[in-house]
Parts: sequence; C-alpha cells; structure tokens
Amino acid sequence: MNFIGTALPDFQVNAFQAGEVIPITPATLQHHWSVLFFYPADFSFVCPTELGDLADHYADFQKLNAEIYSISEDTEFVHQAWHAQSPEVGKVDYPMIADPAGVLARHYDVLDEQAGQAYRGVFILDEAGRVRSYTVNDMGVGRNAKEILRTLAAAQFVAEHGDRVCPANWHPGENTLKPGTDLVGKL
Repeated sequence: MNFIGTALPDFQVNAFQAGEVIPITPATLQHHWSVLFFYPADFSFVCPTELGDLADHYADFQKLNAEIYSISEDTEFVHQAWHAQSPEVGKVDYPMIADPAGVLARHYDVLDEQAGQAYRGVFILDEAGRVRSYTVNDMGVGRNAKEILRTLAAAQFVAEHGDRVCPANWHPGENTLKPGTDLVGKL
C-alpha cells in the first residue's frame, strides 16, 4: 500500500515523556510536522543508537516545527525503565509512544506479527497529519537522524513551494528545480 497523502485512523495510545505518561491521539500530531519513528524493541542493540542520534538532533527538528515520536510495541512503563537505565535513551526528550496492541504499527504495515516487533519505519507527517515521506528498513538496518532531518526539510520545502522540487542530496539553501520542458534531457 502507498501511504503518501494518507492520514492516521482514530486512535489513542500512551507515551512516556519527561517522567510522565501522556495520551497521544491524531489531534496531538496536528499543527506541527511529525516524525513517527518505529523501532523493534526497548533494551535492544541498534535501537538505543538510533534514539540517541535523534536526541542529539532534537533541537534541529524542533527548529523545523517538527516533533519526533519514537514508537515500539513496548509499554510506556518499559520505555520509562529503559530511559532510566540507558545512557543513550536517557538523552531522549521527545515522546516515546507505547503501541503494545500494534495499532499504529499495523496501520502502517510495519508490524512483524510473528516477532511482535515493528520494522524500522520512518513516517514524516505534515501539519494536517498526512504522510509526506516514509521509509521502512529491516530490523538490523539502523537509520541516520541527519538524513531524516534532510528529508523533513525537503518535504517542508515542497509543501510550501509546490512548483519546485528538491534534487538528490538537497539541503536547505541549495538550488531546487522547477519542473518543465526546458529541463528535459539537460540534467
């Protein structure tokens, strides 16, 4: 299934953030850009490196009016315990969503039912809660916060400037393209 342009179904899950459990609904993900960051499991190996990398770049995401939501099939209480135990995860200030029933992972088709874990999916949602970009990696393939940040910035640029597009390896401030017959065969 293609998720571009789709919105989340109605749902309510809990998240651990700043020592508290908070509810998350589709309304929570509106009026700002959202990065839904699925990962297999707490107390694992690649996952803390990814969550720590995102934490290291969290201020950059916030400058782009974006919130990060990490998501696994663990409960909010397991997130809390992991946050307290792991130096990498202890840096996390963004919401850590608990999806033990697999509501979000099933919606985005990233749940490995047999393992009871989510594949490494990244879904970038616009301010209306619609998917603008997504990638899904196998369990053992970690992701890079800088690339997610770059993709977010490109998605925001295209959303704001519908007549312009971002070429490969584009970063904010660099040249974009205006599609047209004058470019055909010249790139």
